[in-house]
Amino acid sequence: MSTSLATVPAARRCQTALNSFHSTVYFAPDLSRSLAGYGVEDPLAAHVAGKTAALGRVGPGVAAAALNGLAHRLVARHLPAVWDRVDPRTVVALRTEAADTVLRRLLGEEVIASPGMAEAAGLAERAVSACAPQGRPMYAALADLPVPDAPHLALWHAATRLREYRGDGHIALLLGAGLAGLDALVLHTASGDGVPKEAVLANHGWTGAEWDAAEERLRARGLLGPDSAPTERGRRFREELESDTDRLDAAPYDRLGEEGVARLTELVGGFVTAAAEAGAYPPALRHLFTVD
Repeated sequence: MSTSLATVPAARRCQTALNSFHSTVYFAPDLSRSLAGYGVEDPLAAHVAGKTAALGRVGPGVAAAALNGLAHRLVARHLPAVWDRVDPRTVVALRTEAADTVLRRLLGEEVIASPGMAEAAGLAERAVSACAPQGRPMYAALADLPVPDAPHLALWHAATRLREYRGDGHIALLLGAGLAGLDALVLHTASGDGVPKEAVLANHGWTGAEWDAAEERLRARGLLGPDSAPTERGRRFREELESDTDRLDAAPYDRLGEEGVARLTELVGGFVTAAAEAGAYPPALRHLFTVD
């Protein structure tokens, strides 16, 4: 077994595959349609509810803090109002149902029932078994939920937990670096591997003026240049953040070992490729979910 897979590109590649598998639900209308039946008709409200439901009936402060990238005003527009229409436990169930319908539609019944799907679910669950909840609120909330019986949903649930395990660690590092909230999104987008500015402004609740102010803060720190592109210092800064995130995210991949990581990446990468070919991701964002 490897002692530090997080320093090896293979671990991050595996995490990218798992994150991409999880993210199929974000670009499908299934959860929004289900919640519309409860009077929750705004897709952004459905997104906020789906992301935070495992935390229980939390208010906007807790939810915005855990999500980090969404503006408080956007979260407050929907929470706690959503919980007056639909209980968080119901949203958790509806989100799992949405994952079921989305994955069946994208992958087909043959893949859903394949031995490879069951093998991937087992490997992913083994990886999760190495994760500790301390200091990781989003992961901890999801870890309290039961593991679905169906392999494709067990895999999706494991991918979701592993995504949030890494995300919680990343947010902690952003806080330590003085780069939480919008500033992190701006630097990520400027680096060319994040969601485009227009999508962030449309879906995260920030204003153009707030974006401009964040750019000015990053320029003052020497992380962005006059052209709003990362400076050499900014690129090194992001690389160090990702490397430190890999270090905090090492446990699940160390638990699998090199062969397990390679096999899980192969299996989930195949599912992601099939999902992408079936239209799982918007064309403009597909490169963010590619497993090379």
